[in-house]
Amino acid sequence: MTKPYGVVIISHSKDVAKGVHDIIKEIAPDVSITHAGGTEDGRIGTSFDAVNEAIENNEADKVYTFYDLGSAKMNIETVEEISEKEIILFNAPILEGAYATAAQVQMDEKPEVIAANLKTIEIK
Repeated sequence: MTKPYGVVIISHSKDVAKGVHDIIKEIAPDVSITHAGGTEDGRIGTSFDAVNEAIENNEADKVYTFYDLGSAKMNIETVEEISEKEIILFNAPILEGAYATAAQVQMDEKPEVIAANLKTIEIK
């Protein structure tokens, strides 16, 4: 059963993106989790196309997105302008934020409670 909210992980490193994905999938098996990391040629960085694909390929129509550095955030914000999905973006630590969110989505927590909890760990 797929939940109505999904989680998307965006990192400058394909290994970090995959690693965070693998960790949170253990505690949220019913949550659609997708990820993108690195550039098309395997270097450190981000790719608009990969970020767009990770968001669009997520089974949920509403996705919480987490990122590691500024250009990853910029790519998420650019996708947000063209996507029909509801993209929810917090400045929370990538692993802790994604883990806490996926666990709460798995438990069918209300979005306003998830948002309040994410605000307590936001990076200012």
